[in-house]
Amino acid sequence: MSVPEEHLASRRVLKSRDQAWAKALASFCVRLGLPPNVISIFSMLFAGGAMACFMVAGDQANAAGAIAAWGGAILCIQMRLICNLLDGMVAVEGGKGSPAGVIYNDAPDRVADVLILVGAGYSGAGEPGVVKIFAMLPLGWCAACVALGTAYVRTLGASLMGVHDFRGPMAKQHRMAVLTVGCLIEMAQHLSHTERWGIKLALTLIFLGGLLTCWRRLRGIQAHLMKKD
Repeated sequence: MSVPEEHLASRRVLKSRDQAWAKALASFCVRLGLPPNVISIFSMLFAGGAMACFMVAGDQANAAGAIAAWGGAILCIQMRLICNLLDGMVAVEGGKGSPAGVIYNDAPDRVADVLILVGAGYSGAGEPGVVKIFAMLPLGWCAACVALGTAYVRTLGASLMGVHDFRGPMAKQHRMAVLTVGCLIEMAQHLSHTERWGIKLALTLIFLGGLLTCWRRLRGIQAHLMKKD
């Protein structure tokens, strides 16, 4: 089945598509008959798993629990990214695309971003009880709103310029990389019983970097429109 041009136009350039493991995994999914739209839905399920891990991570009182919770969040984040990689590869390289693919290529990403970033905000950095609900909640929601903003500006630019602007510094893959590092720092701090700021730092960087990304993309749109005029 041919892939709609709008799907190809909204496809991010990724070096990881050329990796042998990615090609092998995509081929395996094709042989299984796994539709790319289903893979896109799996990305949301993994994001929900990351949120669940974040919700309990801050309260773990022993090393095994902390490793399981923070490690689970990291694993789910990476699986979300792998799903994001495979759905496009199965659709385009595997020839399994559908007319509705452009919807599944984009909409689940927005849900996944919110689940992961808001979940990270609820991780609470060890604050007890209901205190954690308010401790980092604004940071998680701010990061999620900015993530949605970067996607909105990208699609706005595509409607006005005919091309998608994926520039960072805090595009999707950058956000997930920063949050993964934040989880690793937080887990190390949790296990060593030191002050924990890994997630707070990650969410702050995602928020500020996301604002810069929105500004850069908006400037690009403005420059294009001014040139046309």
